[in-house]
Amino acid sequence: MSLDVSPQLLAQAEQGDIREEDFVATVRDSLPYAYRLIADLAGDLQGSEREFADNLTPPPSEADRGQLLRALASDSIRGSLERHFGVTLAFQNCHRVAAFRPGSEGGETYAKFTSARSQILNQSPEFRDC
Repeated sequence: MSLDVSPQLLAQAEQGDIREEDFVATVRDSLPYAYRLIADLAGDLQGSEREFADNLTPPPSEADRGQLLRALASDSIRGSLERHFGVTLAFQNCHRVAAFRPGSEGGETYAKFTSARSQILNQSPEFRDC
């Protein structure tokens, strides 16, 4: 799954740095399911006292699943979304994404969520091919 990059943004990139806002807009337009899911998690987190907000619902389609995987597998996309929404993202499998408050990476809750044990406990046969 590739980003749909406008000719203008491509020309800017060929000349030098681009504005992160333009990159995030490209991600939003190219990966709308992933963008919307992360936006919702960030909103849920900011509106609560919880340590993190996570998604337990599988994507409605394989295309949506692909968007989520693309967004979270790319360092530049993931980092830009984290800065844009003011969160730290953690990812376990095909759809279990969590938004944490920045700086929580050293905390017990983040460590537990990203542990090998939690990864194993969050597996099931239907996720084998995702």
